[in-house]
Amino acid sequence: MISPRSQMIEWIEQGAIPAERMDEALRLSTVVPDGATWHAFLNKLLLCLGCLALAASAMFFIAYNWNDIGRFAKFGLVEVCMALAIYGYWKLGTQTLAAKMSLLVAALLSGVLLALYGQTYQTGADTWQLFFYWALLILPWVAIGRFAALCLFWIALINLSLILYFRESRHFFWLLFSASNGLTWIAFILNTFALVVWEYLAKDYEWLNKRWATRLLAVACGFAITFLATFSVLDFKQTTILALPVWAIWLAAFYIFYRTIQRDLFMLAGGCLSVIVVFTAFLGRVMLHHSDAGGFLILALIVTGMGSGSAFWLKNIHREWQS
Repeated sequence: MISPRSQMIEWIEQGAIPAERMDEALRLSTVVPDGATWHAFLNKLLLCLGCLALAASAMFFIAYNWNDIGRFAKFGLVEVCMALAIYGYWKLGTQTLAAKMSLLVAALLSGVLLALYGQTYQTGADTWQLFFYWALLILPWVAIGRFAALCLFWIALINLSLILYFRESRHFFWLLFSASNGLTWIAFILNTFALVVWEYLAKDYEWLNKRWATRLLAVACGFAITFLATFSVLDFKQTTILALPVWAIWLAAFYIFYRTIQRDLFMLAGGCLSVIVVFTAFLGRVMLHHSDAGGFLILALIVTGMGSGSAFWLKNIHREWQS
């Protein structure tokens, strides 16, 4: 099915729309957003930014006035703000954006409350425990809220807690992966698992069917495995032999899924970027070993060619999907 944007571009290229009527045609076809669309977008943007600013302001206010406010006043301030956020979630209808942002604010403030408790009473807990218990505490809200941003925030907390835990500990995990890249492996494995589960559940749950959320997860796992593969190419002795095979398998699975099952041009573009980065690192190690100035020029031309080829390939895929 051809999108309105592609159809309008085709008509413009064919000269079917007069130049003096082009602006009107773009506006009527909703290719160019009108005033009402911009107004709705700005309302949502300012609502989200305002809620995040309110949560941050509570934390900074307590930190700045730490010596001037008693412990009970600190706890009371955070708890009152949390109660107001939860009340806002209930009062605003639970399914509206304002209500979901209120729940996100409550989740953020719960972390402030845990940090405040740890600083006030000096529990001696490890850093990873703060983020783990934070994630555990807000898990019911994640399930109840059905909000993609809150779910991503929960995944970020799990990432932080696991990374900090393995950084402070030594377990069997380090027998499989080198200590220098072990944390990157954790990020890759966790975010890849989260991406797979998210894509699977998105078929049945509408609130998870947000492409921006899956793309953020894909960026996280893609950056991690691309870093590992690049590091393996540049310094093979300092990394594990699993990096390049895992990268190749991940890339193939990424291509098959987002090329045929869940069509997503952004994901394919990310895969192209990963190939360009790893291949450029390999060529750089081979060609620039003697710091030859001509090697830099050849490498630049190769990178330009790979970028152009990727753009041409992606454009053809887009046309195939639109036909």
